[in-house]
Amino acid sequence: MARILFGKTLLSLSIAAVVSACSPQPAATAPTAVSSNIASLSVSNPSTFARKEQILLLPFSDLGVTADQAQALVAVSGNNTVASQLIDHSGDGSKDSLLLQFDLTAAEHKQLQIVNDQARFSALQLPKRTQAEISHKTGGQWQDAKYIGGEFQNVTELTPPPQYTDHSEWIRYEGPGIESDKVGYRIYLDWRNGFDVFGNKTGQPVLHQVGLDGYKSYHEMADWGMDLLKVGKSLGAGGFGYWDGDKVQLVSKLSGHTAKVIENGALYSALQIQYKDWQIAGKTTNLTANLGMTAGSRLVHTRLSLSEPLDNIAIGLVRLPDTKVLHGKSEITGHSWTYLATWGEQTLTGSNDKLGMAILYKRGANKQLTGDEHSHVAVMTPAGTELEYYFLSAWDGEPGGIKTEAEFVEYLEQEVAKLTLTPRLTLKTALSEQQKSGELTAKVALDWSERLAASEMTRQTPYYAYGGWDYERKRPSKWEYTTGLQLQAYDDLLKLRPNPQWQQVLSDVIDSFITEDGDIRTYKISNYNIDSLNSGNMLLREYQRNPKPEYKQALDLLRKQLTEHPRTSEGAFWHKQIYPHQLWLDGVYMGMPFLANYSKAFEQGHAFDEVVKEFTISRDKLRDPNTGLYYHAWDEARAQDWADKDTGLASQFWGRGLGWLAMALVDVLEIIPEEQTELRQPLLDMSAELAEALVKVQDGKTGTWHQILDKPAAPGNYLESSASSMFTYFFAKGVNNGYLDARYKATAIKAYQGLVDEFILVHPDNSISLVNTCQVAGLGFGRDGSYNYYMSEPVFRNDAKANGPFIMAGVQMAKLLGTD
Repeated sequence: MARILFGKTLLSLSIAAVVSACSPQPAATAPTAVSSNIASLSVSNPSTFARKEQILLLPFSDLGVTADQAQALVAVSGNNTVASQLIDHSGDGSKDSLLLQFDLTAAEHKQLQIVNDQARFSALQLPKRTQAEISHKTGGQWQDAKYIGGEFQNVTELTPPPQYTDHSEWIRYEGPGIESDKVGYRIYLDWRNGFDVFGNKTGQPVLHQVGLDGYKSYHEMADWGMDLLKVGKSLGAGGFGYWDGDKVQLVSKLSGHTAKVIENGALYSALQIQYKDWQIAGKTTNLTANLGMTAGSRLVHTRLSLSEPLDNIAIGLVRLPDTKVLHGKSEITGHSWTYLATWGEQTLTGSNDKLGMAILYKRGANKQLTGDEHSHVAVMTPAGTELEYYFLSAWDGEPGGIKTEAEFVEYLEQEVAKLTLTPRLTLKTALSEQQKSGELTAKVALDWSERLAASEMTRQTPYYAYGGWDYERKRPSKWEYTTGLQLQAYDDLLKLRPNPQWQQVLSDVIDSFITEDGDIRTYKISNYNIDSLNSGNMLLREYQRNPKPEYKQALDLLRKQLTEHPRTSEGAFWHKQIYPHQLWLDGVYMGMPFLANYSKAFEQGHAFDEVVKEFTISRDKLRDPNTGLYYHAWDEARAQDWADKDTGLASQFWGRGLGWLAMALVDVLEIIPEEQTELRQPLLDMSAELAEALVKVQDGKTGTWHQILDKPAAPGNYLESSASSMFTYFFAKGVNNGYLDARYKATAIKAYQGLVDEFILVHPDNSISLVNTCQVAGLGFGRDGSYNYYMSEPVFRNDAKANGPFIMAGVQMAKLLGTD
């Protein structure tokens, strides 16, 4: 039972019942046994440098198999079995993913087959290159807080007794350890919670050799290496705590710890540490840390999960004398990774060897770079209760180690580039292909729309309500354009597939934001953000069904924004107050259908000419006459870094940006009455010329479109689902309503078939996902509008910016193909 607080009301909704009752039956359900051929996978290196030992993680659910069906999964390249391991990535005790490791040359495209093959699986003998372990003494006895005698025994789970503390000599090297064949780390399982570094001279895992003969030997150089770092009261080599405004508060005031070995494999090992009842910032919270390492890597992937929100998580590095502090780029998108690092003679070896340490984090999650007497600190804002980061160290004593600061910086820049610019994947599973087979009909198109809507009814849609959680943005739900877009898509679908229970959810989500006096929760008119207007379309639909006075007041408030909204010298709306003098393609869709709808409902259409003017200015300023495509944005002031100093134009033809314009055209044409031919003609002309331009950049094989429309072969470019869904909607609705020539029916059909073939992934529970969506792309504030920028934004799934247009495209395709 999902219980979501919707402003003044509490909606109790059995999501499972909704999906069961309302989702269409699939063409075929997941079989209890699976064939040997599970999936084909295309992987592209988006970088112009080689990626040695690239790691890919493929959840079983994405591969279309259950955990029971995934006992012998391996990947095959040609006749060679790819290095792989079945792992528990979530840390819940059950295998859930297939991890692969392989090399990619610069900009390489690689084809892999995922197979269920017991012979290959059994024959895959990989050298052990990672390790996670916990060891404590048995056979001795406690004397106060010290353990006397006994021998070490390895365990997979350990909860120290209450008397355990630092230097109790009960846990071997004082905590759990994790390592690759590059470097090892230990985490003090006591009040210090410090992270320490074991330098490795062998190129093989060594932790099983460390500390067997006591607590002093690993502080001296041995054949395997040694403990390199003096941690003291600091965060050590990438630890975490809480920033109180002046200093780091360690994770020390607890009722206890539990450490578990989650994986201890050849390619991947992982630890989980549970911190119970952490007393911090006036709160009591449970904290779980999942730490994982892969073969050939120095990085530890760290995922923190809190039982309740806690801002100002501190992550950092020990502050040592005679070291240099290094910073990664900060003028970048918030989703890009960057680093805080140190370099210098900061080891305990007594020689002049060098050690580099770093924490890697998403720039947008970082509130502040600071420090105290013990640590260099990055203060982080978790996404709700979750925080993800990496830490690493690089010792010049390791085989082939990094010797200079310049080499270390180059290494760090490449690592953050790899995290930011992820491999491009196209996954075709046997389960998905089975359910996609057959003729495309009106019913099939509506079925796919309904299946995605049913899946999202479980994943997100009810939680868009005020007081809910936006899982895409990882923040509390707000009055946002994405909410309105997804709800409008449902509303379109429900006209052909009525569902009173779903309709009630849509009404409740909208109602949750509207106060009794007609204000809109989380909305501020003074922001003059044109994105905020799109949800007004759904509010208007609700008002027309249920004319509450407060709904009309809220609609008037949104209309007031457009009356006051700042504009360019020719009258085009600025995108936002904080984006002065800027006209974006996105904003045409966000504002103009709402203005047209409102004006038709309440103003006898008096604002239609203003609506059309926004389109004609956009054409004049943003359209490229050579290709017929539109640039993403224009800065009248020529002041932005992304703007050409002569033209004011952004440099790229971004797919979704043009998709917003395409949808706006056909939506506004539907609103302005046919008898107003003079007003409609510029929009009809724009639609016709845009259709011609889009066909020229449509991918010939799949019928879909790329993230950057005119550079299909550039490294990192990919077929993108939100733009492709928007263009499909544009063509199908344009033909349906007579805005486009009937010859574009074939274009629409090819595009829709491509949407399903390329982007729909069927899961074993018969839910579906829509993949390969650019999560977000804007301009300014670290977003320079370059080709590389558009490649750097995360590739996401089940994003409302793609889901909504996909559902709406299915509705239009059903009409185009002849709805029953």
